[in-house]
Amino acid sequence: MPNCLICKTEFEPFVDFGQMPIANDFSKNKNNVNDYRFPMKVGFCSDCYMVQLVEQPDREKMFHDNYAFFASTSSYMVEHFKVFCESIINRQSLEKDSLVVELGSNDGIMLQHFMANNIGCLGVEPSINVANAARNKGIEVVSDFFDKELAESILKTHKKADAILGANVFCHIPYIHSVYEGVKTLLSDEGIFVFEDPYIGDVIEKTSFDQIYDEHVFLYSALSVKQLASMHELELIDIEPQVTHGGSMRYFIAHKGAEEVSERVKNLLLKEKELGLDKATSYSNFSMNIDQIKKDLINLLKDLSNKGKKVVAYGATSKSTTVTNYFGITPDLVDSIFDTTPTKHFTFSPGVKIPVLPYEKFRESNPDYVLLFAWNHAIEIFEKEKDYMKDGKKWITYIPEVRII
Repeated sequence: MPNCLICKTEFEPFVDFGQMPIANDFSKNKNNVNDYRFPMKVGFCSDCYMVQLVEQPDREKMFHDNYAFFASTSSYMVEHFKVFCESIINRQSLEKDSLVVELGSNDGIMLQHFMANNIGCLGVEPSINVANAARNKGIEVVSDFFDKELAESILKTHKKADAILGANVFCHIPYIHSVYEGVKTLLSDEGIFVFEDPYIGDVIEKTSFDQIYDEHVFLYSALSVKQLASMHELELIDIEPQVTHGGSMRYFIAHKGAEEVSERVKNLLLKEKELGLDKATSYSNFSMNIDQIKKDLINLLKDLSNKGKKVVAYGATSKSTTVTNYFGITPDLVDSIFDTTPTKHFTFSPGVKIPVLPYEKFRESNPDYVLLFAWNHAIEIFEKEKDYMKDGKKWITYIPEVRII
């Protein structure tokens, strides 16, 4: 049996997705027969309450010079991070001589708002191409993986951080203890460490299984964050639910004893225990629910194909790699995927090799049905495409169940 990455306790996997490619490996080579695969299994540790991948690829395979995700391509997320920035400025009373450090700063989608408010900021982003996009906005970025050693290096040239932030990044990092050691080192006495990631409570409730892919080594709960923080003399002091990525949680962490623990934290911990997120048995139905979605979606796509209907997909997301490869969705069932990210244009999706085309060609493709891979942006997308979809075209969604809209 595998051992927990947090506390080393043995645990049993509860879902086995089989051999998976790198979720963001959108390749221009359709005939690449040497595609990397790894065994994607997920388990729950009953000692520290962490849901986690059994095995994850080397980080250099996932985060590199040609990383395919640029956060600023979503106008919704730009606004989300603007509001995030404003909330931290107000909460911490940040001023010109303050320092905000963001881990996994991507293309500067959040730090640009701190810059606009004349607040000192530093990004840490190992993927060179997205880091350079942030630098082009005037943001200082360190291109490296964050740990205690890097934190000590930052302190040679910067003050301690008044806020350390991360969004959709801490779920990516298997060597998380080293990161927390770095946070403990870099965070000022009254500083706040805030991160948000997909929330396991929402994943289980919605059967949003596609939140599980190579980059997401952890799916956090308040229970697991509380345990992890306490191992480093840090303390979970507040939480804020978020609607992003189909259901996320924002966690606020401070040095132990620095602030009072909010009632929101206490209430969520109680709720998670009531929901059974502290018990392995609560995850037993998750795999069966996934397989029901798989059966229903494949049957629908095959039926549409037999009827000569054209199906395309919307959003070449990381999540879609789990869906297409585990379900066996190939180009004979889904003609192409349309996306707004330039680096993904005229590539092929990981594993199953569905062509990825520029969003600008979506409307001229004239499909009968559109499979929504970017389901977590459904509100934004449905509003954007409402006039085009009036002409008899229909959406297909699969979270929390297969539906035609």
